[in-house]
Amino acid sequence: MPGDPVDVAAAGEERVFVASQRQLIWWRFRKHRLAMVGGVIVVLFYLVALFGDFLSTSDPQASEGQRSLMPPQSVHLFEGATYSPHVYAVVGRRDPVTLQRTYAVDPTKRIPVRLFAHGYEYRFLGLFTTDIHLIGTEGTPAERSLFLLGTDQQGRDIYSRLIQATRTSMLIGLTGVALSILFGVVLGGISGYYGGAVDTVIQRVIEILRSIPVIPLWMGLAAAMPRDWSVTQVYFALTVILSVIGWTELGRVVRGRMMQIRREDFVTAAELAGARPRRVIFAHMVPLFASHIIAATTLALPLMIVAETSLSFLGLGLRPPAISWGVMLQQAQNVQAVALSPWMLVPVIPVVVVILAFNFLGDGLRDAADPYDL
Repeated sequence: MPGDPVDVAAAGEERVFVASQRQLIWWRFRKHRLAMVGGVIVVLFYLVALFGDFLSTSDPQASEGQRSLMPPQSVHLFEGATYSPHVYAVVGRRDPVTLQRTYAVDPTKRIPVRLFAHGYEYRFLGLFTTDIHLIGTEGTPAERSLFLLGTDQQGRDIYSRLIQATRTSMLIGLTGVALSILFGVVLGGISGYYGGAVDTVIQRVIEILRSIPVIPLWMGLAAAMPRDWSVTQVYFALTVILSVIGWTELGRVVRGRMMQIRREDFVTAAELAGARPRRVIFAHMVPLFASHIIAATTLALPLMIVAETSLSFLGLGLRPPAISWGVMLQQAQNVQAVALSPWMLVPVIPVVVVILAFNFLGDGLRDAADPYDL
């Protein structure tokens, strides 16, 4: 009978038997709810990185001493019963006793907030120049009137800087992990496939890299980087260095898997058929544990992001005028500044969220690496 539980079970088993490896992995991954949520969050973060200029409200480098350490503004969605998004103007003055700058809301000056407003010019995805932003104000530039997350000590909009910092921190993690995978798979594959002297040399290099103390290494590298280097040059150097150090663990895993399967029949058959070692490694052996490499990638990304954030926070990584989560948190090193301006710690939130999202995603992919356990 149609709908019989036995028939349904048989159909389910048949679906598993004829499914491709990608389908099996996807079916297993869908069952991991936290991994699905983490994947959505990671995608949203990379969309923010991709459309950072469009999402920003102000030029992230625009500064004004008259609005230093301004607290976050509240966006009011209604005026009475009418939907009319707006913010109120903020008036600043210097306290004659403490000499600190204080701010007060002026309810008589209402500034409308609208979608797809005009602002500073930028190149949209590097294709064309535009000044359209997702959120902006009417009648006055957003750089002078809209501060959703407040301002820093130089009077720069923290919201816009946070958007731009997301681009830097997320891309440096992606680039660093891509290079780490390249080094790990290539060198680990060569080490495990050839063995002998080649394996000995590569393993000694890995041991040397893993034995170097991290903090002294970064202090030396920070001192070695020329101070006249541009932000792009420092960014590239930091990415390469993180990759050179971060490939060792994946390299050893790939080496171990290669040593396990290099004497299998299909490898011998490929060699007897005349396949070159490069084809045997990357076309026949690496795909067997591609799922593990994907899972390792998602777990290595948060480590790269934390490394960049920590090093930049300590002044050993990126430095101004570069904008990253670590660079933004440099101003939060002063406990007094944090006590008086707690919104300076806002960059901590995306760091924690994206690290958790990557870990959930990595756990889901690792569980799905065995697709036949459905």
